[in-house]
Amino acid sequence: MAEKKKTSEKKAAPKAAEAPAADAPKARARKARPAKAAPGPHAHLRFLRVAPRKVRLVADAVRGQKVGDALALLKYTPQAAAEHLSKLLRSAVANAEQKGGRVDVDALYVKTLTVDQGPKMRRFMPRAMGRAYRVEKKTSHVYVELGTA
Repeated sequence: MAEKKKTSEKKAAPKAAEAPAADAPKARARKARPAKAAPGPHAHLRFLRVAPRKVRLVADAVRGQKVGDALALLKYTPQAAAEHLSKLLRSAVANAEQKGGRVDVDALYVKTLTVDQGPKMRRFMPRAMGRAYRVEKKTSHVYVELGTA
């Protein structure tokens, strides 16, 4: 029986040596992330029934412009997304007036304008010989943030 104890002691010895390594501090410490600044006046439009690719064409023309110039441009843009983007811009301006109190609307510009893809509605189109093709009706999520010049 004494021999069995010796073998169990031999097995226990390496485990004791490994224990301090497990208690050692982690090699990588988390870096402190800078705090994000509070967003300026903004608005978002979700589940817009226009494909994001089509909305981005209009959004690229408006991004970075003054709000007045952007609304004037959208008024005469023939794409269907222009009407929705102008309504969204007017909403963001109204949010700026509501939250910020006295805001110079002429000094506002389109700081951020992002267009992301929303969920796709899947429909099926009957085709010849009993087949069916899938039709994807795409939606868009649009986010606009205004900045002051």
